[in-house]
Amino acid sequence: MNVYEAIATRRDVRNEFSGAVIDEERLERLLQAAHAAPSVGNTQPWDFVVVQDRATLSRFAEHVGECRTDFAQSLPADRADTFRPIVIEGIEQSGTGVVVTYDPNRGGSHVLGRHTIDETGRLSVALAIENLWLAATQEGIGVGWVSFYREAFLRDLVRVPEAVHIVAWLCVGPVTEFATVPDLERFDWRSRRPLDDAIHRETFTAREEFAR
Repeated sequence: MNVYEAIATRRDVRNEFSGAVIDEERLERLLQAAHAAPSVGNTQPWDFVVVQDRATLSRFAEHVGECRTDFAQSLPADRADTFRPIVIEGIEQSGTGVVVTYDPNRGGSHVLGRHTIDETGRLSVALAIENLWLAATQEGIGVGWVSFYREAFLRDLVRVPEAVHIVAWLCVGPVTEFATVPDLERFDWRSRRPLDDAIHRETFTAREEFAR
């Protein structure tokens, strides 16, 4: 699988985890790929907390389920009906969670490249996550990004210091297959925009969506 095939195959996995736990050799390769990402000022501001304890996975899954219910109750009836069959996490099924964090203090007070655009630090962490995700796809490993949680709960669960920011909980594990169509498209939550709609030449061209 070349990089373009990995990009096209990559999915935010929920339903397809096989239930097996990733072996240490492949997990190490994925974390090496993440750690090889470029970073602002070469600060490498990420850390990875690998969670495989079943009790911890269960506690987090229960918390995420409560947050999912809160979100569902906030939706209008038609969107709630669309959301209902969408699985939003595979925490216990994947068998492994990787909590990715961002330390804004790494590199000191004068980070080359972050002086005027502070968010480049978090963007560096996002690059590490994408490296991990594409490497996982090539390895036949699924990744799911969990975004239904309260940060204070997760911080306490895995003991992340207050000065360090939590960016993501990634579910990581072997899959039975990669879905050919992303879940949010398959369940009619939202379709992918055509590339032509995202390309501007020389200046940003206003489109109908910005006129509303």
